[in-house]
Parts: sequence; structure tokens; C-alpha cells
Amino acid sequence: MKLLFEIEEYRRRVAQVKEAMRAKGIEVLLISNPANQFYVTGYDGWSFYTPQMVVVSLDAEEPIWFGRKMDAVGAKLTAFMGDENIIAYPDKYVGTPDLHPMVYLVEVLKNKGWHKGRVAAEQDDYYYTAKWNRILTNGLGQGEFVDGFLLVNHVRMTKSAQEIEYMRQAGQIATLAMDSARKLVRPGVRQCDVMAEIYRVTTSGTPEFGGTFPCKPPNAMVGEAASAPHLSWTDAPLEEGEVFYIEMGGVRHRYHTPLSRCVYVGKPPKELVDTTAVIREGLEAALDVVKPGVECQEMAKAWEKVISKQGIEKDSRIGYPVGIGFPPTWGELTCSLRAGDTTVMEENMTFHCIPALWLEKFGLVVSETFLVTKSGANTFSDCPRELLTS
Repeated sequence: MKLLFEIEEYRRRVAQVKEAMRAKGIEVLLISNPANQFYVTGYDGWSFYTPQMVVVSLDAEEPIWFGRKMDAVGAKLTAFMGDENIIAYPDKYVGTPDLHPMVYLVEVLKNKGWHKGRVAAEQDDYYYTAKWNRILTNGLGQGEFVDGFLLVNHVRMTKSAQEIEYMRQAGQIATLAMDSARKLVRPGVRQCDVMAEIYRVTTSGTPEFGGTFPCKPPNAMVGEAASAPHLSWTDAPLEEGEVFYIEMGGVRHRYHTPLSRCVYVGKPPKELVDTTAVIREGLEAALDVVKPGVECQEMAKAWEKVISKQGIEKDSRIGYPVGIGFPPTWGELTCSLRAGDTTVMEENMTFHCIPALWLEKFGLVVSETFLVTKSGANTFSDCPRELLTS
């Protein structure tokens, strides 16, 4: 299989991770997050339901991938490292109360002498369990690890030219999927059939390039359920006068470009059209402040200035950085577009700005994923910023 990036790009990523490790006094980093493993090595398999780890040591040129024996084949096909740095544990360690893969990893690390320095782990990662931590800290004699959570995530925030191209392609897929869904929305059509069309388009992509499965299902709510942000569709038929709230994303080689719109079943009332227009105005005001050197909170301030004139309040953030997506999220977790976040935007960072409003009887949204450029925000999708109709 052809690598998704040139080997030199992976080597640059490893060098950047090591630089961040040195800044924190870390000598060995244990990476449990699948998105970070993918970023550092290129490994791309649905195997993270069993314990696996990528280990970066300042003393080694390449990382090691550590995982289940049957998945080592996939690692050799997708990761950039030499085969000697693909280390597998036997299948007898899987699904048994008597053995654990982290015990095996302890011996691997000890044999390399990597237990003697300052070791860090992604302590707040979704996939790093209390049991893993107990086995590793006790086995390596560390007592406790340095916290390496978000170290790689911060390195990931600034994208390469190839990463940006994958996100542009994902944005094109997202545009096609949203338009295809919009055309299906009408009374009598089941909610699930609209969502099936989104899955079809995001998978098939365009004639030039295909899509990849998303890291999470779309958030898709209809009617009163659209007043809640993270519910799902049903098999109920759509009815005249309902709002179909859709937050989805195009995906290209694990790179996600989220896109959110609402589709109205029938002719929308003026109240919903006008509220959507306010969201659009606020979104565009927020995008207008984007440039390298601007703090994330400046986007939130621009948004707040617009909606406050209309007597609208929103007490949640309006966005976050995005890129690689593995379950359960496409967010990079490093910062937020909200008041008080002083994270400074840099050229080639990517964010999803989603200033949604969840009101008492309905929810409305217009979102864009954008690239930070010297000349401002460059959006990846091309979908009308309005309340859509079929």
C-alpha cells in the first residue's frame, strides 16, 4: 500500500513531537490515542478496541507501534517505520482475565531500557484506562507518569499542504452530501432514508476521489429533538413544518471537514428564516476576524456582538480545532472558540466554527470548517448559509 504522506513528512512530525517532549522534560512518550498514533506513524486500522500503543523515545530515530499480532500486518502496510519497529503481542493476551497486553509492553520497554527516564502517557485520553496505568507504572517502577495528554494534539494543529488538500477534498464531499440530503427532505420521507443518503455520498465521494467512514455518526435531529444538540434520527416519516438539523462531515483519509445546516420541510416561517440570518451574520463576523496572531476568543467576541443586538444569548462555545478523526471525535481537543480562550491562531490551523442555537422549541445552525491563512479564513465547503429547503 502507498503511504498517505511522504516519509519525510512523518519524520518531521516525529521530530516536532520530540521537540515538544524535550520542552516538557519527557524522554519516552506513550501514545494511546488512535488519531495521534495515525498522525505519528501512519497506522490506520480499526484495532483500537484492543490495547495498542505507539511509543516515541528520544533515544530512537523511529517510534514503535505495539499492538495485536493479527494487526501487525496492517501496521507494516500503513505505518512508515521499518518492520523491526512493529512489535506485536500474541493473541493469547486478548480477551483473557489472566494476561494483559500492557504486561507484555512493560517487558518490551524494559528490554530497550526505556523505563529509566521520565515516561509520559496520555493520561486523559479516551483509550487510556486505569488498569493500563496501574500495570505500566508499577511494572516500569515509575510510581506515576508525567502527563503527556494533548502533547501530540498541539503538534497536529498546524497542517501540512497534503493534510490541507485532504481536508479540501473532504469539504467537497461534505458539500455534495448536504445537497443530496436536502433534495430528499419532504413530507413522508423517513428520517433514516435521508441519513442513508448522506452515508452513501460521504462514502462514495466524487468521481475523482472517494470518502472514508466518519469517526462518529452525524448528529441529526428533527422537530422538537432539534432543540437538543447531540441526538439522532429515527425511522419516522418527515412532516410538514419540521426542522431537520444535520451536523455531518466529509471524510478523506481520516481527515474530517464538518458541515452543519438545517433543512425545513415545506415553506419556512419568517421567524426561522430571520434567526438563521442572524446566525449567518454572526458566523461571518467571526470568520472576518480570523488571521494569524488572533486569539480564539476574538471569534467568540465578534459572534456575541452580533447576537446580543438581537437579544439572543448563547452560553456554549462556537467552535473547536478539527482534522484527523477517530472515534469518538473529530475535534482536536486543544482549545475552543469561546470567551477567555487566549490560544493564538497560526497559519494553516483548521477549525470548525459552529455557532448553533438550541432554543426552546427548535435548533438552528450554520457552520463552516475553515483554514487560517494570511489573508483570513478560507472555508472548505460551498453550501448556502441559510435555512435550506428541498
